[in-house]
Amino acid sequence: MRGVETVLFLVVIATVVATFANRLRVPAPSLLVVAGVVVGLLPGVPTIAVTPDVISLIVLPPLLFAAGEELPWRDLRAVARPVATLAVGLVLLSAAAVVGVAVAVTPMPVGMAFVLGAILASTDPVAVTALARRLALPPRVQALIQAESLFNDATSLLLFRVALFMVIAGGAVSWGRTAGEFALLAGGGGLIVGLLIAAGAFVIRRRTEDPVLEAVVSLVTPYAAYVLAESVGGSGVTAVVVASVLLGTQAERLTTARIRIQVGAVYETVVFLLESVIFGLIGLQLPALVRRVAGSSPWWLFQALALAATLVLVRLVLVFALSALRQRRGGQRVSWQVPAVVSWAGARGVVPLAAALSLPVVALDGAQLPSRDLVLLLTTAVIVLTLVVQGFTLAPLVRRSGIALDPSDIQQEQTRARLRLAEAGLSHLEHLAETESAPAFVLDQLQASWRARITRIRLDDDTEPTATNHHDTYRTLRREILDIEAAELTRLFDLGTITDTTRRRIQRLLDLEHTGLGDDEP
Repeated sequence: MRGVETVLFLVVIATVVATFANRLRVPAPSLLVVAGVVVGLLPGVPTIAVTPDVISLIVLPPLLFAAGEELPWRDLRAVARPVATLAVGLVLLSAAAVVGVAVAVTPMPVGMAFVLGAILASTDPVAVTALARRLALPPRVQALIQAESLFNDATSLLLFRVALFMVIAGGAVSWGRTAGEFALLAGGGGLIVGLLIAAGAFVIRRRTEDPVLEAVVSLVTPYAAYVLAESVGGSGVTAVVVASVLLGTQAERLTTARIRIQVGAVYETVVFLLESVIFGLIGLQLPALVRRVAGSSPWWLFQALALAATLVLVRLVLVFALSALRQRRGGQRVSWQVPAVVSWAGARGVVPLAAALSLPVVALDGAQLPSRDLVLLLTTAVIVLTLVVQGFTLAPLVRRSGIALDPSDIQQEQTRARLRLAEAGLSHLEHLAETESAPAFVLDQLQASWRARITRIRLDDDTEPTATNHHDTYRTLRREILDIEAAELTRLFDLGTITDTTRRRIQRLLDLEHTGLGDDEP
């Protein structure tokens, strides 16, 4: 029960932390990890034993699904080649470097160093997506960072399984079997299951008009993909990613606008709760592990710093080398900005922690698995270090590099798009008027409304102070009118003129219209 209370306490802390993170303009995951460490240091806080099933089966699938849905298919195709290189080459190089450093600075045997290297070799999609979500990165850079973190898990998972087999079985590795397992992990199992689950979810959601059922199907989809893929020997991570990317490209065709708003709100709430708990638990784990292992390994902090620095250095070298080679081949001047940001966005997080927690306590011969606690401690410490150091410094690096999109450019792009949409709607109304396809008085009202919309959009894009003041005044008056209508709605309900069902439905319409006006502050 104390564990449940601690989790609930973490959710409360996460809400407060998220509020301060927004105000301080720092990533919430990094602040959550710090809060978790602080809570773990408090006297009387119980030790929470996080099992791999809790992370793999409960936390990971929906967070992966949310990250995959944010990845546009168009941008993914544009970065397919560098993603493939990083997802295989960088993972192998990082694992090898970690093995060398672990053997040199820790007392663990080579086999367990290989296990540690496989665990820490790949970046974490949940952490990377959470850290990069608030950054105004160019589309291709954003897609490269997210796609690499989503697709490099097959390589690291294969290395982990091979290393773990060598340690617990003490036998030789069959490279033919390993190649077949890699094909199943990287493609066959996860890809096929992801395609099937995406197709099934698409068919069901296209025929669902109930927002509650729609939300249930959306939440069940990532779990179904993960469990089914793992049951056939494939990669559950790959299956969830494939399903999420495919369904993300069909979001507008899946359901209605009203249901999309409701389902989006539900999913955002679930993602917030799961991210809050898991990043808080990562920080909470560290003090308990230190108390358990520090006596037998007093140099753990130095070892964790050496491993984290190794991962960063290897990533910097390879990314800069590949970027320089690509720029020279294209006849471009070699620049540091993009490779620096891509190199620094290599945080570790949920997936490495799940792998470390899944380590068995004993080998097949009944002997104690050597250095298991040390591997878990170093993994957690590296995760905390990367989330804190890289998390707090990634946004300043993006600003210093100058590659961040300017807010005014983003606003202008959105305004131009809205204007094109409104003009297309007005053009269709004019066509209906010419062909007399609808009653004239209805078309006149709609045309007047659409011309007013175009005028408002153009005022929004105008930089003249007078135009801006007109636009702000318009939004202020619209809000006042909506507030008056909401007050009248409440009065009618209090008088018993309308039912609660009518009140809720009309209030939702007013809320949607209020939301369409933008932020409350002009």
